[in-house]
Amino acid sequence: MPVNADPTPVSRSRVPGARVVVHPDAATLAAAAAARLVVALQDAQAERGEATLVLTGGSVGIGTLKALAGSPALTAVDWSRVNLWWGDERFVEASSADRNAGQAEVLLSVLDGLGLDRGRVHPMGPSDTFATPEDAAADYARQLAAEAADGADTDLPVPVIDVLLLGMGPDSHVASLFPDHAGARTLEGTAIAVHDSPKPPPLRVSLTFGAINTARQVWFLVAGQDKAPAVAVAVNGQAPRERVPAAGAAGTRATLWLLDASAASLI
Repeated sequence: MPVNADPTPVSRSRVPGARVVVHPDAATLAAAAAARLVVALQDAQAERGEATLVLTGGSVGIGTLKALAGSPALTAVDWSRVNLWWGDERFVEASSADRNAGQAEVLLSVLDGLGLDRGRVHPMGPSDTFATPEDAAADYARQLAAEAADGADTDLPVPVIDVLLLGMGPDSHVASLFPDHAGARTLEGTAIAVHDSPKPPPLRVSLTFGAINTARQVWFLVAGQDKAPAVAVAVNGQAPRERVPAAGAAGTRATLWLLDASAASLI
């Protein structure tokens, strides 16, 4: 597939059930995703009075949060009415640099000055609070159930999720749902413990596909040539999620693959 060198993003809609938007590089992708987030959160607040965003880690995920923190449009969102959750977390101590929640402080610390309600911020529990990842997962499921909205378009006890962000590994894993692991086969429940992760650390907590797929919009944020083979398989949604987890995630209203040119080079 030819790569368009123009800085204008290339949108490809031939993928059934999803929209693919290609940006020239990872930095542009992060900036564009941040701009999209501002609009999506504004739209959700206009519709429902509040907005719910599920965050991800990874280089592009955190790059997007950095770009959002520096956006001049940041004040267009009422951050006192935004709920923040995570798609997965490493089960390590709260102070560990590996934690997605800690890395997200690059944005959260800025939002503190814009009215962010820390009571609406829901990090997954660390290993110095919970004895096992099962305990942390059960606690997260309880939090989700406590915030579940009446009339949500799902049988699972989760709040309305307006946008759920996902990175993707070269092996096609999303959140902490890995190929041929139990989590990739799990639909029931909302949060699970993950053992023996192929990517360290070995213990993690993750949302299930059942919870992920309740989101109104699922956005994949993917950059790098090493991701291109997995992207090429996953974007058509035909591969079994047990083998290609990224193929099993989709939004109820929209699924966006936001890619850089390298990640999109094989589609």
